Amino acid sequence: MTKIQIKRAYEPSQPSDGYRVYIDRLWPRGLSHETFHYDLWDKEIAPTTELREWFHSDPVVRWPEFERRYKAELEGNPAFASLRHEIAGHPVVTLLYSSHDPAHNNAIVLRNLLSSL
Repeated sequence: MTKIQIKRAYEPSQPSDGYRVYIDRLWPRGLSHETFHYDLWDKEIAPTTELREWFHSDPVVRWPEFERRYKAELEGNPAFASLRHEIAGHPVVTLLYSSHDPAHNNAIVLRNLLSSL
């Protein structure tokens, strides 16, 4: 079984990260293409722009509803099945996100959904 962990894109890469997947639609602000290490950038797995913008206006209050809506998006997104297939061959996968909030972000929802399958 694949171990799935999450990490901010701004934290240094470590060998323990395994296969690194950046899961946001937008490039992480301030990071260069030369210094940011990832194995896969899966833009299509990110929340839609509409959901992301709605959520970011009040993440703490909107967190439960964001989780519900993002899970619904993922269940209807062909990129979700592709990502599941892609990570299945890796013992450790780190989902990279760029949000400042470590408790309320799309990586948490994605990790929980992938781990429950």
